Order: sequence, then structure tokens, then C-alpha cells
Amino acid sequence: MIYETAFVVRPDASEEAVNSVKAAITDSLKSLGGEVLVNDSWGVKSFAQQTEAGLKKGAYHYFMYKGAGNLNAEIERKFRINESMVRYIIVKLGDDKDQANIVKNYKNPNHSQATGDVDDEGGYGGGEDKDKKMHSKRKSCYFSATKTAPDWKDPKSYSWLVNEFGKISPARITGLTPTFQRRANESIKRGRNMLLISYQSNDTAR
Repeated sequence: MIYETAFVVRPDASEEAVNSVKAAITDSLKSLGGEVLVNDSWGVKSFAQQTEAGLKKGAYHYFMYKGAGNLNAEIERKFRINESMVRYIIVKLGDDKDQANIVKNYKNPNHSQATGDVDDEGGYGGGEDKDKKMHSKRKSCYFSATKTAPDWKDPKSYSWLVNEFGKISPARITGLTPTFQRRANESIKRGRNMLLISYQSNDTAR
């Protein structure tokens, strides 16, 4: 199976501490017959909402890998015992036969395909935002029409589905099909877990 994991470490974590986390992942994959497909750094980002410990920033790192499901338990165990760790997530992406397509479609969230311009207050203007509103008014599915999908890694793909108070808009308002509404809800929950979008508003990490 193909999986992805992203983890966030404290912004003051040493290079040695970060490398130890990465080594733990690669060593686990090597010992259990897995393979790293993507190894990417997203850099230090300001959280959409500060943590319970008061942290406002963290350094994000990402791996995509191939392997058996028992790999995940070992990776998660090593995440839990690392003192620099703030958040982490592990997601199943698909079968081995889809590897080429899955890897090809990976995009660093700092290099989104979003076409709207960011305004001074963090909102998105331009044609993309108008297109989303048009689909919502017509009760047609934006994702079906544009052949795109919400991706937890990229808040721009789903933050428009959350209102200013942090409530997820239902399908009767968004116009999304049941399938894409479920995928959007799932992406939002994962994005919140990784502090990419706030629980209390539609603010996103920067």
C-alpha cells in the first residue's frame, strides 16, 4: 500500500533532532521492506491556531512511502517517544498499482495550484473564488466540475467550506456531491489536526 505521513516538530528543534525523526522513518521502512517515494520539507509555518502548550509555529516535514500496514505502528511508536514532536498524521493513499499516479499528483502545499490572489487579510479573490461561489449558488459540485479534490495538505482547497466561526458548511449550501462533501469534511478534520486550519474559524496556517 501507499501511505503518507506528515509531522510537525517544535520550531526550536535542533537539526539533529529533526534528522533523528527522519532516520527513524527511513530505518523502519528499510527494516520492514518499505520504500520512500517522496521526502519533502514544508518549512516553518505559523499555526492556524496555537497549541495547548502555547506554540504558534512549527516545522513541517512530509514522507510518502510504500509498505505493509505494520510499518505504520512502528513509525507512530517512534513519533510518540520523540520530545520534539508537536503533531503527526498517517494516511493511506492507495494501492501499489497506483504508485506512479499518486506520486505524480503530490504537490507541496506551499506551491498550491490555487489561482486566486491572496488579499491583505488572507482571503482569496480572483476567478477561482468567484467560480466556487457560482457553483454553490447553482447547487453544483465545484470539485466534480473542475476535476479536483479537497486535499488536507492544502487548506486553500477546503478553507472556503468553513465559515468565519469554524463551522463546516453542509452540502445544501456548498452544492457538493455526497462523496465530495465527505472528502471535504475528512480533509478539514485532518487539516485541523495538523494545525493547518483553525477549529474556531476558517483561518489557515501561513
